[in-house]
Amino acid sequence: MLSHEFMRLALLAGTPIALACGLVGYVIVMRGQVFAGDALSHVAFAGALAAAAAGIDMRAGLFVATIAVAAGMGALGDRARADDVVIGSVFAWVLGLGALFLSLYTTSRSAGNGVGGVHVLFGSIFGLSAGQAWLAAGIALAVIAALVAIARPLVFTSLDRAAAEALGVPVRLLGVLCLCLVGITAAEATQAVGALLLLGLLAAPAGAAHRLTTSPFRGMALSGAVAVAALWIGLVVAYEIPSVPPSSAIIGVAAGTYLAAAAANRRPRGARARVLA
Repeated sequence: MLSHEFMRLALLAGTPIALACGLVGYVIVMRGQVFAGDALSHVAFAGALAAAAAGIDMRAGLFVATIAVAAGMGALGDRARADDVVIGSVFAWVLGLGALFLSLYTTSRSAGNGVGGVHVLFGSIFGLSAGQAWLAAGIALAVIAALVAIARPLVFTSLDRAAAEALGVPVRLLGVLCLCLVGITAAEATQAVGALLLLGLLAAPAGAAHRLTTSPFRGMALSGAVAVAALWIGLVVAYEIPSVPPSSAIIGVAAGTYLAAAAANRRPRGARARVLA
């Protein structure tokens, strides 16, 4: 399997991307901001296709759109917590913009087969070039380093915002930085699993970790490990069964891990302790 360059590049780019998704995902689950990841997956779709329709690199649209929206949501703070109707309406509007940009792209750029749109929606981890793979790995590692640097005050503000504010911790700034990291991760992970399945790689490993441990830092590590394992296993499954898309295999493994963790969490305390041991 590793004799194929496309598989080596997929592992090179996918491993740090998955680790970033696991770490960032745990934080947004802990902060109750899972909807932010869902919102940014929609924004990633629209931003990438807007760039394609304008004739520039899709990645430029991915990063500009997701980071800008993430920073805006972070700046709004609690005011960004709209009800389900508002969130659903905005998501539908953003997807509609994505469909519009896809139509413009396929008609104005002589790309009638819509391959670019398919790659944005479902990912193209087996189609990364060496340059793209190294760039993706570098960006993901930068996100991981930044998150580790602010992890302790970020966890503090997530668990006890009032105490953090009383001690002078820059709560609002940390919130903006956190969502910007989510935006960068969403933009980069779109290349691996696509905009439609992005939320699964952000939420499922983190949800499994929350089920299995109450320690924030141990949970972050466990979430990252689950996400990386899901990517590795998913790539192997997609390689062995060519009819299975790699993004679907990755998310399927991640979701299965969450279901297993949820089942283990419902067992009696003694049985669960033996499982976790």
